Amino acid sequence: MSRTPADFMRAVVACHDLQALIDALAARGYRVLGPTPRDGAIVYDDIVRLQDLPAGWTERQEAGRYHLQRRDDGALFGFSVGPQSWKQFLHPPVLSMWAARHEADGSLAIDSEAEQCPQLAFIGVRACELSAIAVQDKVFCDGPYPDVDYQARRRNAFIVAVNCGQAGGTCFCVSMQTGPRAERGFDLALTELLDGGRHEFLVEIGSDRGAEILDAVPHRAATEGDIGEADAIVACTAGQMGRTLETHGIKELLLGNLNHPRWDAVAERCLSCANCTMVCPTCFCTTVEDHSDLTGTSAGRVRKWDSCFTMDFSYIHGGSVRKSARSRYRQWMTHKLATWIDQFGVSGCVGCGRCITWCPVGIDITEEAAAIRAGSRRAQGTGHGGT
Repeated sequence: MSRTPADFMRAVVACHDLQALIDALAARGYRVLGPTPRDGAIVYDDIVRLQDLPAGWTERQEAGRYHLQRRDDGALFGFSVGPQSWKQFLHPPVLSMWAARHEADGSLAIDSEAEQCPQLAFIGVRACELSAIAVQDKVFCDGPYPDVDYQARRRNAFIVAVNCGQAGGTCFCVSMQTGPRAERGFDLALTELLDGGRHEFLVEIGSDRGAEILDAVPHRAATEGDIGEADAIVACTAGQMGRTLETHGIKELLLGNLNHPRWDAVAERCLSCANCTMVCPTCFCTTVEDHSDLTGTSAGRVRKWDSCFTMDFSYIHGGSVRKSARSRYRQWMTHKLATWIDQFGVSGCVGCGRCITWCPVGIDITEEAAAIRAGSRRAQGTGHGGT
């Protein structure tokens, strides 16, 4: 049973006792996943020990720039977000949809990966990522054609959120009203408290499952001082956003400026590499491949991530619908910020900033939206219209 924010109970857990949280989840059959430093980035991978977490690491992010650097403390979650999102576990990059084979007795056996989904526990889910998961829930669970594999993975996922104590250089979750505080969609939520020699976590319980897990972790009741300190940390983070995006009327703005010259300007820089869609926590474009072996005894269907930036994605017999980088970038941005609202009732952007950081040429979606808005205002001021 889920709980509303008014139902949240708060406790405090010492840093070293987070190991008990990891152990409690593993003991209940969860595959425990969390952030860990590897290959010059903070990525999501299996977590067994507290030492697997990125203690004392942070990162510096700007358009087209990302690098790790040391903090002057031992914070476990003293960073914003890395190149990966939790989407890779709920909506995998490569998925065997089914595999069929002829058995020796002549029968046909069919396997489905959805029937083999492990229980997943995510540690360190940021507020923007919770919003991204909620967006994908709308796509894969709430629509007329639910994705059975996603549903199987999502159904038992245990989520330990972390309220942000530091914003990244490309973050704009405040603009999108998706952070930096986790409001819903979690089983437990942590706020890291570092003050002098103190290293503890304020824990909020968001579900009955969360309460049951917390019972297995040493903790004490939170004081008003603990709660106030946690609130101050989140409020400070909200004032550190590296970017802003004016969202008022953005759907009408973009759809009313489909021929704006800014689309040509961004197309001159865009490599159509699809990095922005690969790192985005909400993008869900896929392609399907069928294959069989040379003997004809087995066959299968595989789903893979794809991108609206590739020429083949919009291919229809006779050619591609979107042949230019201009049309492909415009499709991505107008879908993300405008027509997504028509489809799913929310924006497709959660303000994580990954598309800005991991664009090789540093294209900034907030900058592009601002440029179109400014150009539209100038055009209206001279009486020439917005298109």
